[in-house]
Amino acid sequence: MTNAAVLPLEIFFQREARHPNKRYMVQPLPGGQVLELSWSDVGDQARRAANWLRAQDLPAGSRIALVSKNCAHWIVTDLAIWMAGHVSVPLYPNLTADSVRQVLTHSEAALVFVGKLDDWAAMAPGVPEGIRTIALPLHPEGNFDVQWSDLQACTPIRDNPIGGHDHLATIVYTSGTTGTPKGVMHNFGNFAFAAGHGTELFQATEDDRLLSYLPLCHVAERMFVELNSLYAGETVFFAESLDTFLVDLRRARPTLIFGVPRIWTKFQMGVYSKMPAERLDFLLKIPFIGKRVGHKVLAGLGLDSVRYALSGAAPVPEALLHWYQRLGLDVLEVYGMTENCGYSHICRKGKNRPGWIGQASPGVEVRISELGEVQVRSPATMQGYYKDPEKTAETITEDGFLRTGDKGEQDSEHYLRLTGRIKEIFKTSKGKYVAPAPIENLLAVHPRIEQVCVVGDGMPQPMALCVLSDVGREEALNGSRPALEGSFKTLLADVNAALDKHEQLSGLILLKEVWAVDNGFLTPTLKIKRSVVEDAYAGRFAEWSGRREALVWHD
Repeated sequence: MTNAAVLPLEIFFQREARHPNKRYMVQPLPGGQVLELSWSDVGDQARRAANWLRAQDLPAGSRIALVSKNCAHWIVTDLAIWMAGHVSVPLYPNLTADSVRQVLTHSEAALVFVGKLDDWAAMAPGVPEGIRTIALPLHPEGNFDVQWSDLQACTPIRDNPIGGHDHLATIVYTSGTTGTPKGVMHNFGNFAFAAGHGTELFQATEDDRLLSYLPLCHVAERMFVELNSLYAGETVFFAESLDTFLVDLRRARPTLIFGVPRIWTKFQMGVYSKMPAERLDFLLKIPFIGKRVGHKVLAGLGLDSVRYALSGAAPVPEALLHWYQRLGLDVLEVYGMTENCGYSHICRKGKNRPGWIGQASPGVEVRISELGEVQVRSPATMQGYYKDPEKTAETITEDGFLRTGDKGEQDSEHYLRLTGRIKEIFKTSKGKYVAPAPIENLLAVHPRIEQVCVVGDGMPQPMALCVLSDVGREEALNGSRPALEGSFKTLLADVNAALDKHEQLSGLILLKEVWAVDNGFLTPTLKIKRSVVEDAYAGRFAEWSGRREALVWHD
């Protein structure tokens, strides 16, 4: 029997019995201290919490919410909820009070576990009256109905409940680049299939180390960290904060790491802030020395032990992937959705093909519809959207294929290439269709452009809204501005030369704002909310387009 047939709790109990004293999780604490939990520590705490949950006499399969930044007790709590026979409902740790209320009400959450958060005071009003709150060890200031110590005062449950393949494990509310978040239902069978095959793909072992820093409530981190650690037995390190991130990364020195394109760009921008891009490029070209320089850069980032580096959630510019290759690190693209546990396609080591994501993961069927939409089917596909059969029917075809909403194509060896989102493709005033994503990737190669969004619906020609990096903004304010502008004009000319006439950009709009989660421009998984970006600047589009200037500074 392969791991893909073993359920998550079942494999946890196996590991707990086999190596109870092996280190499982490493949690940084305030003041520079570190908490280490063994497999038996995690099992004991989860069993005690499960006993408390059982004593609440809730109906089997009750929804239990969990709102916290990543921490060891996020995973302990998830296991406890499952052991008690309930369904976990994770929330993003930076939701507004209205969004908290929306999810808790829609899911009919019976209880809410509250852990590590930056602004619980702003979120707390969203908890409907009558829903009890339980404070995890790293809880924020506030009034809570129950403390973690109350749960730990219970005796551990003595049975080893594993649930069933068709038992609902979780409801994952999508981060929502558009519209209202939807509750994606996954059962234990979905998790077992995706995690079991995933660990085999990465050849993950108990000697591997993971760093958890992207939201655990998102399916990608949930699968790569929580489920992957159960199925392969790795040690999980947690990041304490943005300020300590590099310290946390160096402590973990992960052997497997998953990031979104924005994270890989951030790493690159951090390197460039200490060494000009031109100098680093020059050093990397020198025989023998280049290899040592690349290793030193990776070691400085804490990435020198990485065996598998993965990137997902959005396309990665080819130039960025090539930059990491020159340092000595292959960043492999993965493709998936919340609706299929993030399990769909992956680049295999040594089989990178520029511009292509890779081939389907084991057990995944792929087809391209008449409209060019990528559709996939596997045992990792969700059970549907919670309380929304109509939306479920729109998303899953009658023969069980998931409509991804992505346009794409396959080659003769079944490599997949995405050419844009069906809903993101826009039409210019000349009646020509433009897919923005490929153009954005061409622009993102510039070391001073950190974020970019191509717009053009109803305009004569598209234009690109660009957010500069920290270094780029500094240069724009000092004597380096003329050189910066020259490099942007060269970039625009090079990009336009590679595009069809109807795709060519009228200009680059250089913005003063930074798009972030806090100001609503990015989802919690750092994807650009295209509709929010367009709405924010729509009033200036006609003016900018009419100026017909290569560069426009939005001051």
